[in-house]
Amino acid sequence: MAPIVRVKDLRKVYRIGKEKVVALDRIDLTIEPGEIVSIVGPSGSGKSTLLNQLAGLEKPTRGDVYIGRHNVSKMNENALAEFRQKYLGFVFQSYNLLPALTAEENVALPLMFKGMDKKERTRHAREQLKRMGLLSHAKHKPTEMSGGQQQRVGIARAFVGDPKVIFADEPTGNLDTRTTKLVMDTMLSYAREKGITFIMVTHDNDLAKVADRIVTIRDGRVLSDHRHTPESLPDLPPVEEEPQEEQAPADGPEAPAEKAAAAKETEQEVQQAEGTAPLPKQEEKAASQPEGNEV
Repeated sequence: MAPIVRVKDLRKVYRIGKEKVVALDRIDLTIEPGEIVSIVGPSGSGKSTLLNQLAGLEKPTRGDVYIGRHNVSKMNENALAEFRQKYLGFVFQSYNLLPALTAEENVALPLMFKGMDKKERTRHAREQLKRMGLLSHAKHKPTEMSGGQQQRVGIARAFVGDPKVIFADEPTGNLDTRTTKLVMDTMLSYAREKGITFIMVTHDNDLAKVADRIVTIRDGRVLSDHRHTPESLPDLPPVEEEPQEEQAPADGPEAPAEKAAAAKETEQEVQQAEGTAPLPKQEEKAASQPEGNEV
């Protein structure tokens, strides 16, 4: 089977003033259809730049990036926009939701560009929100949702059009540990079910291990590239519910008797503390006997 992504002699150089910064240097890479790939590396290694090159978000200084038979590095902006709408999905760390639209409308947006009628795109959008556990938030706008909820809306939007390739830049960077596991399990199971190629940049080594393959970038070059058996994120213990305080019983037929018993018990505790409480019969008998040697 032909690779879904091919990178040939890729080089990216940025000019900062009079200096040249080599972000990527002679990258060669192929990715198979349906593969889950993690791109890892220290800050400034070039991993996010590589993701942008693969997705056609930036032009290379030299070299070529192919997705299928299409050389995305040679496309103009109009051709790229149309290509992304048809074949690619994106998960951004900064969400990139439109603030005037509801969650449902944000997720449905890629389908509108594909010409799908409103009823169908709404149905697909709601299915994806349900997968992300957000169906109850379908009518909420981004300002009415937490950061984690907004990220899950962004993930639902990436998958809604069944793209060939999804590019994800730190897709769970704004999620807590429990939500990260939920979202990653959902994303990867759906990607494998649909045969979607999933390419993810992450700094989290545990997160990287869920992939079929880990590509390590350092100083703009591929340091290592190996396939391995994917590992699941560790299960987390169930959330313990806080014990509820017992409520005092409402006054009823037995309430006066209970109050009297409680009052008597309190009186005895006070007397014992003051040393004025009457001794029980056995203790009273023992106290009346003279003290002797201990047996």
